[in-house]
Amino acid sequence: MDLITTTADLAAACSRLAKHPVITVDTEFLRETTYYPLLCVVQMASAEEAIVIDTLAEGVDLKPFFELMGNEGVLKVFHAARQDIEIIWHQAGIIPHPVFDTQVAAMVLGYGDSIAYDALVEKVTGHRPDKTHRFTDWSRRPLTKEQMHYAVSDVTHLRDVFAALDADLKKRRRSEWVSIEMEVLTSPKTYDFHPERAWERLKTRVRKPKDLAVLMEVAAWREQEAQSRDVPRGRVLRDEAVSDIATHAPNTIEKLANLRSVPKGFEKSKWGADIVAAVERGLARDHATLPKLEKPRNNNNGAAIVELLKVLLRMTAERHAVASKVIATVDDLEEIAADDEADVPALRGWRRELFGEAALKLKRGELALAVEKGRVIGVQRAE
Repeated sequence: MDLITTTADLAAACSRLAKHPVITVDTEFLRETTYYPLLCVVQMASAEEAIVIDTLAEGVDLKPFFELMGNEGVLKVFHAARQDIEIIWHQAGIIPHPVFDTQVAAMVLGYGDSIAYDALVEKVTGHRPDKTHRFTDWSRRPLTKEQMHYAVSDVTHLRDVFAALDADLKKRRRSEWVSIEMEVLTSPKTYDFHPERAWERLKTRVRKPKDLAVLMEVAAWREQEAQSRDVPRGRVLRDEAVSDIATHAPNTIEKLANLRSVPKGFEKSKWGADIVAAVERGLARDHATLPKLEKPRNNNNGAAIVELLKVLLRMTAERHAVASKVIATVDDLEEIAADDEADVPALRGWRRELFGEAALKLKRGELALAVEKGRVIGVQRAE
């Protein structure tokens, strides 16, 4: 186990790791008080060694690490890779490729929805990882021996987890399923997030074009403000307040002050004027240029159909030992209930073969659900 604190040592270590077909990677970062994650530590392992990179060491240049992440000849294995990839993309404009995400693989193999790393390690290897430093402050220096041991164990256990999952995927002929998911995970579109799309993150569902227009402008303003100040979005304005502003469209400081969700005195700051300006931009937008709002579904049986699809989904997941979440989401089921041609993952590729076709047959009355010996089964209905 080596602690890398210089560019020369990092370059040498990455050169050694690049000779291996597979390496495991993990990062430790902080993002509680910033918009952009602060990368504190990177740990990597090959079949022969494990290293820890002090990314905060004075003068260290991470270029060799980023080049290794982009090396097409080396498979990078992560667990729950999205945030790790996001950090690398933000700092270097590089998407690690090729990659293997053990959390996704575990879902495909039936270990449950979004299984945590320590739980997966214990299930696969029987080893119970040390959780002591899970919530440690990785920005503090010097790093302790205990922190180093924790960091290294993350990537050394990951070697065994990968080997087991990869073998099981090949045995069950599901490697391609994971490969398809990796295409989304390694697409720049997944991480190239513009302020103009910030409204999509909000869970609020607006019903009027005017509300949507204001929501888009205010959410974009908040995103830009959070980025420029490098603070979490909630530090600028909470989601509840953004939604409230979209609904009430306060186009004066006085109207903004009347909203209970907006912090007291906020309207008197320069941000109050900024929000009013954003509201006015939203009100002035041409509704024809806005995304189409989801229309309320008039199908009185829609909710019942969704419930039946949920039963079918659970039955399918249990039968094939696949996490239901990786097959279809509740949103997918609602879309399918409303439209046989819904543009959702559940009606494409291996998911359609596993679940989608049966879901459509259930809707058309060609498939029925029954209980046999205490288990739900699908029964083809005679014409």
